[in-house]
Amino acid sequence: MRLQKYMAMCGVAARRKCEEMIAAGCVTVNGRLVTEMGTQVEENDEVCVDGARITPEEEKRYVLYHKPAGEVTTVSDEKGRETVMDRFRDFPVRLYPVGRLDYDSEGLLLLTNDGELAQRLTHPSCEVDKVYLARVTGNPSNEAIDRLRRGVYMEGDERRTYPADVRVVRDESLFSDILVTIHEGRNRQVRRMFDAVGHKVLLLRRVRFGPLELGGLRRGEWRELTAEEVALLHRL
Repeated sequence: MRLQKYMAMCGVAARRKCEEMIAAGCVTVNGRLVTEMGTQVEENDEVCVDGARITPEEEKRYVLYHKPAGEVTTVSDEKGRETVMDRFRDFPVRLYPVGRLDYDSEGLLLLTNDGELAQRLTHPSCEVDKVYLARVTGNPSNEAIDRLRRGVYMEGDERRTYPADVRVVRDESLFSDILVTIHEGRNRQVRRMFDAVGHKVLLLRRVRFGPLELGGLRRGEWRELTAEEVALLHRL
């Protein structure tokens, strides 16, 4: 079995993320550092990620977490910043985030040890809706809103964003609150979309991911998904 598939089966992360971890030198097989994607492993091989041995996990767990701003959505951080994983060090199984939220952003983050589901949910073909509440400077014009809906060219990106659902929910003199629904996952995408139309994002909160709603969870709080919610994710 390919190493990245084995890692996903063990609940480490989606396969693409596992490949990044292999390339970054985070994985050893039988004590030997491995950085090649095609490495084959057997069931009795000792595979370690960041020094911790991984094994196939039978029990799948799914957690909905309200990530506060100021946490990194990675397993570890080279700058020593707090990561979302610090909240779950004592959890019975090793969880990994599905996708990412920016350091400065907050809101709904799904964590699981179900690597296969994570792979599907983060694959572009799945087109999972992600809904954000963005507080931006000023009051975007109708023209700016229409541009966001049609798709914009962001700085440093040659591809136009896919059409987005954009709705103003609050319009004050100095700021506006806007709901934005996208199904892409480009780096800092919502912030860069508003930069493209001349408005800076002051606060960004993800309030929905596919069928999952943030609801009344406060910053730093989490809960496990219901069986119905897990079934809805599998049907996406």
